[in-house]
Amino acid sequence: MLNKTDQLLANALVEKRLVSKEISDSLLQEAAKSDQPFIALLVSRDIISQEDALRVLADILEMEYADLDAISVSRQVLDKVPVKIASYYKFFPLGIHERVLTIAVSTPLDVKTEDEIRMQLGFDVRCVLSRYEDITKMLKAHYGIGAETIGQIIEQTPQEAPAAIMEAAQEKIEDIEKQAQEASVIKLVNQILLEAYKKRATDIHIEPYRSKVRLRYRVDGVLYDTNVSPEIRRFIYAILSRIKIMANLNIVERRLSQDGRAVVKTQDQTLDLRVSFIPTPYGESVVIRILPSKMLFSLEKLGLSGNQQALFEDLIEKPHGIIFVTGPTGSGKTTTLYACLSKINTSERKIITIEDPIEYEMEGITQIQVMPEIGWTFGKGLRSMLRHDPDVMMVGEVRDLETAEIAIRVALTGHLVFSTLHTNDAASGITRLIDIGVEPYLVASSVEAFIAQRLVRVICSGCKKEVPLDSDDAIGVEIRKQIATDLGLASFRDVKLYKGHGCAACNMTGFFGRTGIYENLLVDSMIKELIVKKAPSAQIKRIAVSRGMKTLRQDGWLKVVEGLTAFDEVVKVTQAEEVVLAPQAVGAVVAPIEIQGKRIATEDGKRAYVRLESRVNIRYKVFKSLEEAARRGYKPENFSVTANISACGILFVASEAIGVGSVVELILELPDSSEPVACLAKVVRVEEIEPDKNYHIAIQFLDITSADKNRVNKFVLE
Repeated sequence: MLNKTDQLLANALVEKRLVSKEISDSLLQEAAKSDQPFIALLVSRDIISQEDALRVLADILEMEYADLDAISVSRQVLDKVPVKIASYYKFFPLGIHERVLTIAVSTPLDVKTEDEIRMQLGFDVRCVLSRYEDITKMLKAHYGIGAETIGQIIEQTPQEAPAAIMEAAQEKIEDIEKQAQEASVIKLVNQILLEAYKKRATDIHIEPYRSKVRLRYRVDGVLYDTNVSPEIRRFIYAILSRIKIMANLNIVERRLSQDGRAVVKTQDQTLDLRVSFIPTPYGESVVIRILPSKMLFSLEKLGLSGNQQALFEDLIEKPHGIIFVTGPTGSGKTTTLYACLSKINTSERKIITIEDPIEYEMEGITQIQVMPEIGWTFGKGLRSMLRHDPDVMMVGEVRDLETAEIAIRVALTGHLVFSTLHTNDAASGITRLIDIGVEPYLVASSVEAFIAQRLVRVICSGCKKEVPLDSDDAIGVEIRKQIATDLGLASFRDVKLYKGHGCAACNMTGFFGRTGIYENLLVDSMIKELIVKKAPSAQIKRIAVSRGMKTLRQDGWLKVVEGLTAFDEVVKVTQAEEVVLAPQAVGAVVAPIEIQGKRIATEDGKRAYVRLESRVNIRYKVFKSLEEAARRGYKPENFSVTANISACGILFVASEAIGVGSVVELILELPDSSEPVACLAKVVRVEEIEPDKNYHIAIQFLDITSADKNRVNKFVLE
């Protein structure tokens, strides 16, 4: 039905040439025949944005247009306007000045409506125009999710003390179930679920305390408090009972934990809810995990670089062997495995998975749920899976020796197996398998790769800006230097940092979504030999890094430089003491100079270390080339002593020439009663002392840890 405002807006839009006369007349006729306002039809047809239309309308009516994102509202104003009135008339209060209440509306109010608001609140009303979505968002943000519904419940419920309501709830189970079935409680729970879906939350936490109920959403791996009305604590039992009914759980039982599942439809998406209750002193705490019932998995969307994706594609096409994905809980291991399975899921392959629990449903794949309470374990499930003629198998997690041995023997008999381990890095996956009792030769002969991964938040593209390099910002300069050192960049000035400043799209967090960072350890002939020898994981990692493996931190730095994530995100999920091989160190040459009787080794003219002429016992093994070492194994250890030493390298005497550029595995025995310093080093200079007899070999440390470098430096200085 048309009103005078619609006609005025149509004429103004035509006059400003924002809408043609034909389209305007057509939409006016449609609005006259339907219940939709003229401005709603304009916006729904993408003819003009709601903001532009409202600005034109505000100009016609001599009103003000307000951008609510840039407005802060006093709590005193909100306290004077009940949520039920603001929600009913669809406005948001902005301020009060001399008994005049300014409110934001999406359409001009008629005189009757203004009079009703004036009578109920006792203020004169001044209207400004704002987008309807902004008004709705502000109501939720300032009054809390479901505040209107809670207000309606309170009107229908006798005013009892919260303690009395809780006591009655505990004694009258039938009343709880009846209350939970009322439309108001159902609507409130649905609003909580809908808001979580809109905010891209993966988990909903409802936590009761003595005097309040806390509602939190986990978005992009981080928990955020959500504003709710304090009155929600009066109805917590009804809310929890409603959730239990949805998940088909026992609403009577409150002393034990309960787990269940539910399927709901929200807008155009069907969601699979995993519900878990645990008892607390002030009621049950519930966590709802939100999973799409159908999800598209793709290797291209995991955050892999071009080389990493090619590596993954080669691994998943292997005819047999095991691929382990490692990392802590919540690091995206299962999603990575599903993406791999989706890539090879064809009609020619039989794929079976055994999981606890089944995270996502995948068409064309047979999925098995572990149920330990009836004896259906990973071990029994694996044995049964073999009788179903699989080509590819996925084991949700290797937790014990039985599961590990069966999975390995399955791989040795010609099957491709995917599984996960809980370790901090890729190399630790090897020692974890050996520690639980798997023979090293079985690990070496069956595993194709260990892939460690973490998740980092992605900077929001809508508010991402480059952080300028400021020489006065010592922290920013140090961050760039650290990244440049770890990645082997020529200068820290080449490192660009980015930051999300917050916008409506990312809920003012500066981040939108998450991506993975990876550490890929391929089990080749050299790594297999180390596994059989039960080499420590740190040594295996050093060898792998020296041969080109990027660590989790290095892969994270690459994504920082590319502008995908922030420095803090990488630091948060990777180890600070992680071993890093700086590529620029491989070809660097240390030039010693004399300062006050001691020799100083300078690196690129920027950093200097005191060099002490002292004799320290060392042991070393030489790789003429890493490829040759992989073919023929290690050369026996050689023994020598240093001629001088600094925190960046040593000079020692050798009975044979060692080629410049060779890699040396070094054991340095410092006289401080601690463990020897073990690291890789690079030969940077060779000097002949006696022809064909003795040589001075200068080597530079490559992957020495910060702690060991400090020990060496302390020894030199003292």
